[in-house]
Amino acid sequence: MNMILKLLGTGASIGAGLASAKLLDFVWTKATGNEPPKDKDGALDASLRSAVIFALVSGAVSQVIRVLTNRGTQRAIARYQRTPEVV
Repeated sequence: MNMILKLLGTGASIGAGLASAKLLDFVWTKATGNEPPKDKDGALDASLRSAVIFALVSGAVSQVIRVLTNRGTQRAIARYQRTPEVV
């Protein structure tokens, strides 16, 4: 059962990461009025400052999500190990 919980935790982490990337792109567009500074077709229209700020925010968000999903998975495993199996 631990393996199933770990796989579910990994799936939750991936799903949360994808959802947060979409949300971050949406918030960036609404806040700045510009598309997020991503390398699309080699275009270098974004300023270095906006690219660095976006990278810092994106990295911070991804690490927070990673830590939270890891902690949630560890809690679920610990909770499962404390409870007796129901047959």
